[in-house]
Amino acid sequence: MHDAETRILDAIDDAETVNLLADAIRVPSVTGTDAESELLHHYAGLFGEADLDVDLWKLDLERLCARPDFPGIEAPRSEGYGLVGVTEGEGRPALILQGHVDVVPTGDLTKWKGSDPFAPRITGDTLHGRGACDMKAGLVANLAVVRALRRSGIRLARPLALHCVISEEDGGLGAFATLARGHTGEAAVITEPTSGTVITANAGALTFRIEVPGRAAHGASRQEGVSAIEVFWPLFQAIRRLEGERNRDLPAVFAGNALPYPIEVGTVRAGDWSSSVPDLLVAEGRLGVRLGEDPAEARAAFEQALAEAAGSWLRDNPPVVTWPGGQFASGRLPAGHELLDQVNAVVAEVRGSVPAESAAPYGSDLRLYNGGGIPTLHYGPGDVRFAHAPREQVELSELREVTRALALLVVRRCGIR
Repeated sequence: MHDAETRILDAIDDAETVNLLADAIRVPSVTGTDAESELLHHYAGLFGEADLDVDLWKLDLERLCARPDFPGIEAPRSEGYGLVGVTEGEGRPALILQGHVDVVPTGDLTKWKGSDPFAPRITGDTLHGRGACDMKAGLVANLAVVRALRRSGIRLARPLALHCVISEEDGGLGAFATLARGHTGEAAVITEPTSGTVITANAGALTFRIEVPGRAAHGASRQEGVSAIEVFWPLFQAIRRLEGERNRDLPAVFAGNALPYPIEVGTVRAGDWSSSVPDLLVAEGRLGVRLGEDPAEARAAFEQALAEAAGSWLRDNPPVVTWPGGQFASGRLPAGHELLDQVNAVVAEVRGSVPAESAAPYGSDLRLYNGGGIPTLHYGPGDVRFAHAPREQVELSELREVTRALALLVVRRCGIR
């Protein structure tokens, strides 16, 4: 086994891995766009070159969306694909390495300081570009491991599976479809950015929409109307109070994070004319779900808080709360599962110290895999503080470190012939 570990580590080509990451960033695979499918098909070709048994299929969106456990989507899409590659070996995959190809939109291009978000650039040990951190570096680390396997000539006793998914950013359609197709394994590592820690739990996040009614009037006689903006304000204050209540008595795994279950109103739209009293306000945002909490209970608590805060106008004209878009439940690696110790051991060998365990305040595909009976954690290159930002970047030293740790994990979990 020691010889196999040395061989696979020696077979990792760091320069090739960086080039693969740069190539991936050049594809503007924003959630729901054609480029998302383009990158997935490109990876299908790379999986084939690595001698994986490839399953590439078109998603039946109508059937998936009709399922009662569908996780929701936010980006409009007319198509989607799934991709799984599996090495040779006997039985069920001993390990899944999972990553998503989609990225979020770039936002204001002027914030990128004159650079093209999809033109990767390197300064020192840092590679910049949309998706560098979230999570094309992790995606490439997974691929680099199977390339090293092929190059070293190592044959695994039990299969390794690579899951390459779409639509993680807006709900988890890709992971949901992959599990629905029957792809499974004994354990999984999702190579999302973790800043050198191991993340064993995710809070959830539910997208909400609040429609607050007012009564229109001419702005010159505003007392004849009811401003939807003004009657929304007590609701916003109630949301902040609820956020405080839900972030008391936090689990130890969130140590250092005072707000793991944030509630944020991300967009507010009201009125249609500058000299009219606005008769409708629409607010959209995300509600954090506590570890182990039923999302239905979280929704009920939110709706109750709004109802209790409604003034006289809203009691007679209640706001309408709906739950469109992504619906991320929480998720957690089962307590005492061997995967945590195994990941800690390989990271310690590569880095020289055991990583800290933590939980993340955002939703991810982790909850779908754990919910589907596949014990799962996060460990991957990058700092999530750079994700979704115009300064998105990843340290190449982290990419090298993670790739080596994953290579050792694969050999140890899957064994060799």
